[in-house]
Amino acid sequence: MGMVDQRGKLEAMPFGYRQMKDGRVFLDYEGKMVKTLKGKRAERFIAQVEGLDDAGSQLYMAKATGNFKRGNEREGKHRLK
Repeated sequence: MGMVDQRGKLEAMPFGYRQMKDGRVFLDYEGKMVKTLKGKRAERFIAQVEGLDDAGSQLYMAKATGNFKRGNEREGKHRLK
């Protein structure tokens, strides 16, 4: 990931996702749900993330959550919507 993940936070694989039967997708960060995708956004997310390796999927999920791109997050204090 090089310049994209300078602090190496994504190496620990903190992101995960769960796809529900009704099509919704829950994005998790360190085991806590941080974002819900539904409809076309959920479909696009699944189609995109399934073709990626572990490092790529972590980066994609970080971008999908939105607030992980600023670099001002602190341990234990995640400003998520």
